[in-house]
Amino acid sequence: MVKDAIYFLVPLGAASVFAFSIGWLEAGAALVGLAAFVAFFFRDPYRKIPSGAGIIVSPADGRVVRIQKEGDTTRVSIFLSIFDVHVNRSPIEGKVIETRYRKGKYRAAFNDLASVENEQNLLIIQGDGIRIECSQIAGLVARRIVCWKKTGDNMERGEKFGLIRFGSRTDLLLPADVKLHVQVGERVCGGSSQIGILKS
Repeated sequence: MVKDAIYFLVPLGAASVFAFSIGWLEAGAALVGLAAFVAFFFRDPYRKIPSGAGIIVSPADGRVVRIQKEGDTTRVSIFLSIFDVHVNRSPIEGKVIETRYRKGKYRAAFNDLASVENEQNLLIIQGDGIRIECSQIAGLVARRIVCWKKTGDNMERGEKFGLIRFGSRTDLLLPADVKLHVQVGERVCGGSSQIGILKS
């Protein structure tokens, strides 16, 4: 479980104990159920990270909702429902050369306008012969983007770098010399599913 869960579980646990102690059984049961959902949401399962030169892994769990050419790059968008694991992972081994946070709207994360208009945090990662942009994008329910990395940090492929709370979207902007291994509608797992491979 991600450590951020404690900020929700402690007050929920305290409130449920209080509710049961004064005989509010239904309220206590509801709070226990909510705490169980929070624990489920913040789960952090083990992932086997694939090895091999040039492999790009998914930065998040979810469903691929968009693949679109943008000049010499390709955007791959992954929608995360509230039932998906929300830990974000680095798509490649490399160095974070820039981070950029931007305020914005809270459109539904499956809406393509979310990539342009929603609150988001961008990481630009420079690897061996490849540079990738990875965006954490808030959704309709999400109100908190968490990033544990900063400019200058090095990351391993599949390393955890943050999360988005309660429904979101993660975008990858890939260079043209990446051969994609996914298609729209496909489900992916952060850190273990291969998004593509560097052709060169």
